[in-house]
Amino acid sequence: MNEIFVIIILVIAVMFVARAVKVVPQQHAWVVERLGKYHATLSPGLNFLVPFVDRAAYRHVLKEIPLDVPSQVCITKDNTQLTVDGILYFQVTDPMRASYGSSNYIVAITQLAQTTLRSVIGRMELDKTFEERDVINASVVQALDEAALNWGVKVLRYEIKDLTPPAAILHAMQAQITAEREKRALIAASEGRRQEQINIATGEREAFIARSEGEKQAEINTAQGQAAAIVAVAEASADAIRKIAAAIQSPGGEQAVQLKVAEKAVEAYSQLAQKNNTMIVPGNMTEVSSLIASAMAVMRQGASTSTGR
Repeated sequence: MNEIFVIIILVIAVMFVARAVKVVPQQHAWVVERLGKYHATLSPGLNFLVPFVDRAAYRHVLKEIPLDVPSQVCITKDNTQLTVDGILYFQVTDPMRASYGSSNYIVAITQLAQTTLRSVIGRMELDKTFEERDVINASVVQALDEAALNWGVKVLRYEIKDLTPPAAILHAMQAQITAEREKRALIAASEGRRQEQINIATGEREAFIARSEGEKQAEINTAQGQAAAIVAVAEASADAIRKIAAAIQSPGGEQAVQLKVAEKAVEAYSQLAQKNNTMIVPGNMTEVSSLIASAMAVMRQGASTSTGR
């Protein structure tokens, strides 16, 4: 009897210890009820309860939890069906509210995410849904976060995994993309031709300017050369005139000039009969005789001067 009594006492002690001592893992929280009423939330580590009075009614994981939201068909603003698949990330922040705020906060979050997603996509056109994924994600997170406060849950983010329009829409989108690419190719080709024509016109204009500048410089150089030649001829003529004037001023210079003039006059009259059949006789023959007389006088004077020497 004593051994049976001891065994019974040991079993009761083990049951007492098992019900009284609770070890909560890290990033977990246990909600304790005392006589069916919320009593406390056990933190990670060693905790003690009153056996048969307290019980761990709910156990929550405080880590970030990914929740796969089932895919659903949404209708866009332009009446296009769109299959949307997403994933939700949440975290339990208040174990007491997570225990008593909703009978199943996971189902509540999932349903609310789906309804909010349908509402957000219903306000957008099909093209915008592909361009504004971040706006959709932010709108879903904001709506869920406001509602999940009463459930002790914090919605961290929502990500759209896939947006799948119907096959006909996909084919139309592909045809549109092909047309846009062909359009961009044609525009690029026309821009290239336009730029080529601009480059050719610019080159021709620069070449014409270069040729005109060269011709202008050539004309300037020619004009400067002609001016220099005229100046040189004028300077030579002036120098010759100065030398003739100096020679005339020298002794015998005037007589030499007179003799040269008389020779030229006689030579001119002598050429008249050779070049024409008609003889032209000067109206005043005294001028010729005067020239000849002057020339003879000069010659005689030169001869006498030579003899005197």
